Amino acid sequence: MRKRILPGFGLSLGYTMICLGFIVLLPLAALAWKASGVGIMGLLQLLDAPRARAALMLSFGGAFAAALINTVAGFLVAWVLVRYRFPGRRVLDALVDLPFALPTAVAGIALTALYAPNGWLGQPLFDHGIRVAYTRLGVGVAMVFVGFPFVVRTVQPVLAALDREIEEAAESLGARRWQSFLRVILPLMLPAILTGFALALARAVGEYGSVIFIAGNLPMQSEIAPLLIVQKLEEFDYAGASALGAVMLVFAFAILLVLALLQRWSRRWAELPA
Repeated sequence: MRKRILPGFGLSLGYTMICLGFIVLLPLAALAWKASGVGIMGLLQLLDAPRARAALMLSFGGAFAAALINTVAGFLVAWVLVRYRFPGRRVLDALVDLPFALPTAVAGIALTALYAPNGWLGQPLFDHGIRVAYTRLGVGVAMVFVGFPFVVRTVQPVLAALDREIEEAAESLGARRWQSFLRVILPLMLPAILTGFALALARAVGEYGSVIFIAGNLPMQSEIAPLLIVQKLEEFDYAGASALGAVMLVFAFAILLVLALLQRWSRRWAELPA
């Protein structure tokens, strides 16, 4: 009989469910229970408030746009780090992880100082009529900053494990470089790209520390939903804060579910015979 490294299926599954229940499901159940205190009508009134709608649209719209930018930029950076050897590559590879290690508040202060009207980058942009700090554009910049490493670190190992013989076979059959990329590489990389997009999106939706410093936090303009939740907590409106958090949770779960279905479809499509 083959010995297993870990305990039997029953014990492992039970331990997994206990950990998952206490770490993930129990806090989410508490959030849903607290949010139920406002009732259906209260929840509809909360969503109908212009300030809440604007905050939710900025949080999810900005996160989606930032995730798209990170998907393209992150794939290009991962490609360079995997396919090329050049001086300073290891340093560049280490810099990718900097948003992981940097406290979000420090990142927000650094971005604000950089993109403020008198900052190193903010002043030239401001002279050309582009204002970054204390605007929605600043919110997007912060979201791009915190979500960028997720795409690189998701795509990079898959790209490194990709067999170069597949590309050579395509080239030997007369395929051009862009044809090899679109028809050979991209289908194989699509699940990893979608995973990186989902991680960057989830990170940007819940981002708080780095955004509030550069956003300006103007109601109806540059106020994000997490900040509105914090303000409701400061007003001791725990039910309203929980309801707004539950709405964000449902929206985020729906987006991630759609992306998971797209990943499953992309894997099946990549496995189809040419």
